[in-house]
Amino acid sequence: MSWKNTIIASLIMLFTFGLLSHLSRPEEIKPNKPFSTFPVQISDWTGKEDRFDDQVYKVLGVDDSFYADYRNAKGEYINLYIGFYQSQREGDMIHSPKNCMPGGGWNIIESKVVPVQLKAEASKKINVIKLVLQNGPNKQISYYWFQSRGRIISSEYLQKIYLVWDAITKNRTDDCFVRLITPVVASEEEATRSLEKFIQDIFPVLNEYIPS
Repeated sequence: MSWKNTIIASLIMLFTFGLLSHLSRPEEIKPNKPFSTFPVQISDWTGKEDRFDDQVYKVLGVDDSFYADYRNAKGEYINLYIGFYQSQREGDMIHSPKNCMPGGGWNIIESKVVPVQLKAEASKKINVIKLVLQNGPNKQISYYWFQSRGRIISSEYLQKIYLVWDAITKNRTDDCFVRLITPVVASEEEATRSLEKFIQDIFPVLNEYIPS
């Protein structure tokens, strides 16, 4: 990210914090179901639930979350993290992977928005953010998006704009962040196919949990 984009992003966040504080009103939006009940068996994927250190959750500021590693019979592996925020008026806001992953030693070598075809409706696609990350000889691909008050958002800037707009018009700042990671083993194309298949399988389940 260039210094100009960094300044723009900082200004947007400062404006968002200020306006949301000014418009502060209680919010009662919660997940449709607690994420503690999120299934570890989804289609042919079997998951093992895990968690971050407590300090990480304190930094993230999430109100509910789910973190697990999924595998299928082919040996494909997906790490899934879902973070739900009931309100973003008091300073707890979603952290972009573009900010935290470089701190973990992973360099972003590619970032773009890509469409993903959904399985349930042949004509329906969602746009998600794709990151290609490298740490020494190791490479991985991450897909993520913001599932916010009935929208699928694939831009950190638009996510902030909609946040302010919905705070004013709907008294809602609830938000959900969905992030998937898979290692590149054979090729980037194979890793990408694995991620997109997982999204197709998990998307209907997400809609059972995330408020529209």
